[in-house]
Amino acid sequence: MKNAWSLLIYFGFIPFGLSFLTFILMSAGLDEVMLASMLPLIIGGSVIGYIAVSKQKFRNQLGTRISLFFIPAAYTALLWAIFMLISSGFYGADAWFIFAVSHIAFAPIYLMASLMGVGSLFIWAPVAYELSFLLGALLAIGLRRERPVFRGKQLLVIAAVLFIGFGTGAVIQWQRSQTVLPSYGFDYGGGYSSTDLTPYEVTNPDNKLPKLDSPSSFTIKNQKDMPVLDGAEAAFPVYSAFANATYENISKSNVSGEKVTFTNTIYAYERLLSKDVDIYFGAEPSEEQLKMAERAGKELVMTPIGKEAFVFFVNPDNKIDNLSVTEIQGIYSGKIKNWSELKGKNERIIAFQRPKNSGSQTLLEKIMGDTAIMNPLKEEVPAGMGGIMEEVADYRNYNNAIGFSFRFFATGMNPNPDIKLLAIDGIEPSPENISSGKYPFTASLYAITLKDNPNPVITPFLEWMTGPEGQQIVEEIGYIKQQ
Repeated sequence: MKNAWSLLIYFGFIPFGLSFLTFILMSAGLDEVMLASMLPLIIGGSVIGYIAVSKQKFRNQLGTRISLFFIPAAYTALLWAIFMLISSGFYGADAWFIFAVSHIAFAPIYLMASLMGVGSLFIWAPVAYELSFLLGALLAIGLRRERPVFRGKQLLVIAAVLFIGFGTGAVIQWQRSQTVLPSYGFDYGGGYSSTDLTPYEVTNPDNKLPKLDSPSSFTIKNQKDMPVLDGAEAAFPVYSAFANATYENISKSNVSGEKVTFTNTIYAYERLLSKDVDIYFGAEPSEEQLKMAERAGKELVMTPIGKEAFVFFVNPDNKIDNLSVTEIQGIYSGKIKNWSELKGKNERIIAFQRPKNSGSQTLLEKIMGDTAIMNPLKEEVPAGMGGIMEEVADYRNYNNAIGFSFRFFATGMNPNPDIKLLAIDGIEPSPENISSGKYPFTASLYAITLKDNPNPVITPFLEWMTGPEGQQIVEEIGYIKQQ
């Protein structure tokens, strides 16, 4: 009874009280929830562990006492292994709620972790306290003259549970780390964009949208006739510049945010089919998106307004400068796993993809043809109130990484000096090779509309886009104009 009461105090009431310090530290300005949680648990656990052993007076009871203090860590290790197996290591799984209930002493921290989307605190909170407690206890033992007497079998069982529990969990965590990266997230556009689009917004007086030398030959004066525009991230500068040139006084209008919108490829396409958007700008739709239009009974009108290159890139330190189409297919099917297979360094290839139905992923699928694409790298992303979700990982410039995008986005809109564009079959993605069609992965930028759209300005607007003035804007933005 006495031992049970000790465990309840040391590993129940005390860590529960320490957990509330997370809220205090966060309120005091420490906005890193992991650090705010770990500090009280590590410091408090060490102090309490030291006190718990220091006050133990009888040597023959000390070994039993220390063994008792290992039980919570063994309990945590065993449960961690079980829930890692159940969830495949994904801390956003509903099963972790049961794990949280089984460690109710850390409820305040778990509440904060859920709000902030930091699922790893489910395991790190109890481990930080329990191991710190044991370290404090071991320090107290080291400072005593008398040494504890342990029961060998009891210690062996506890050590086995710790090893199996933490070992199993660690293996699952390692396996997951091969395909799931830490959160990266998007910082702009309400989470939709990886790039700051402010320089291309019509309401920004210092925007860098290209301007025509004289007023546009085509203008839309009535606000209700102004088509709602949306599309891919890489296309935003183009359609924003179109609106800036043709929508009368749009930069000062109170409807600019309603007419020139951005929700990225996937959502913009859905908005087009639901008639919330009049013109969608981006690459050709995926097979799945075409089927969505067919199911909705909508006929798409695809107007090519510019040319673009679909490019692959690596870190500049990678000595690979050229890949064949077959090698690209080998990498993204998972058959080619190491750069040494392509006469590069002996490093695992980290091949980044984009979310399904995004414009660039659709083009990758087209390049792959009948060759199946391997499962993409993913990342755990905080999903706001109450959880974490898995999303396809955004590109990161690791030495052994390869990624893809549109040439304008990678070199003009979101320039990155730390990437190197690859030639494909020996052909560079230069403007000349894109214009001539010599570069094998040349793609069109489309303005896509619904055939049954009743807005009378849609057709003349599309004609203006493909005319001299619209093509001037396309070229000045950084795309290749239609021939």
